[in-house]
Amino acid sequence: MAKEITDSNFQELLGEGKPLVVDFWAPWCGPCKMISPIIDELAEEYADRIIVGKVNVDENDETCAAYGIMNIPTILFFKNGELVHRQVGAIRKPDLQKLFDELL
Repeated sequence: MAKEITDSNFQELLGEGKPLVVDFWAPWCGPCKMISPIIDELAEEYADRIIVGKVNVDENDETCAAYGIMNIPTILFFKNGELVHRQVGAIRKPDLQKLFDELL
């Protein structure tokens, strides 16, 4: 299961040293609901190597503003604390898995 990420814990997770994948979503977003189970599956599969979390855009304005989140779902990939990839829109599991592998 992906971690809940908020404005208050985002920087802490980013600084943990592991790659970080962040799914920006909202409960009312249809495409977000489609990829949510995929994000949770990958969170389990990569649990020892990648931190995977979700940011509810309705509740975390600061983090959304900091990364210019305009459309959801948006998935951000961080390595060594730096943003290395941005995926906007729903994506199939094999394609998302490839992005996870590239992060390692």
